[in-house]
Amino acid sequence: MNIVFMGTPDFAVPTLSALYKAGHNVQAVFCQPDKPKGRGYKLTPPPVKSMALSHNTPVYQPQSLKNNGEEYIDILKKLSPDCIVVAAYGKILPKSVLDLPKYGCVNVHGSLLPKYRGAGPIQWAVLNGEEKTGITTMLMGEGIDTGDILLQRETSIGENETAAELFDRLAVIGSELMINTLEELEKGAVTPLPQNDSEASYAPMLSKDMCELDFSLGVKEIHKKICGLSDWPCAVTYLNGKRLKIYRSEIVSLNKVSSPVGTVVDPDNFSVACSDGVIRFTEVQAEGSKRMKTADYLRGKPVYKNTMLGK
Repeated sequence: MNIVFMGTPDFAVPTLSALYKAGHNVQAVFCQPDKPKGRGYKLTPPPVKSMALSHNTPVYQPQSLKNNGEEYIDILKKLSPDCIVVAAYGKILPKSVLDLPKYGCVNVHGSLLPKYRGAGPIQWAVLNGEEKTGITTMLMGEGIDTGDILLQRETSIGENETAAELFDRLAVIGSELMINTLEELEKGAVTPLPQNDSEASYAPMLSKDMCELDFSLGVKEIHKKICGLSDWPCAVTYLNGKRLKIYRSEIVSLNKVSSPVGTVVDPDNFSVACSDGVIRFTEVQAEGSKRMKTADYLRGKPVYKNTMLGK
């Protein structure tokens, strides 16, 4: 199949790689513009661009395909792809692009639609304590993740699995499902299924305002918050007035303890009292330090029983 690929971040890379391996003709790649990163604000290419250039595929980086994007739409018309494959592109496609390919614009989305439409489906599935999630391939429409469903694949979410870990797993599952979807489309063996809007939910982008832990909440909710915000923007608390990032945790007990919420009850394991149980931090990062296993952190910076966390 002649394919134009549109995607930008790490999540999209396995799908682009799978297209090359499956023998599809990737005519061009569209991704977001290079962005400044690091202390020196050096312009850094998106991961998808790096992979495309390594395969000598032409790369286009329009600011928009809707506003003043006629030049790039003309390029797409000349390429006349059989399908436009989209994975976390981050740009809205106008109707003139959606209607262009023979097999449509096919998007790979990190949830079991219609649940978790929007920018943060993987993180919100973890934050909300879902036991399962998955990947959906869909025909793109003019709404946000509202198009007809093509194929879906389900996967369980581990008790201690972080959003970052689930992100990587779903990226691979998504790449496999996309190849399967293209095969089925070419054979005419898949029937698009309209989404049930009454079952839809929205997964907005995460923000740093969500990060501070509230130990008066239940231990399961706190644990899933830590899992869901790892690796970004990352859950935080405060120890002796300094910010402490929490990347990983485990539930120690679902039984309420007598200690006040937010106090350290087991300093050797950095376990903390919550409203209905005890949570243990297993991976942390102190201000001005590196991310590390909690056991390594405690060897250099011990904590003491009954220490109160928070501002």
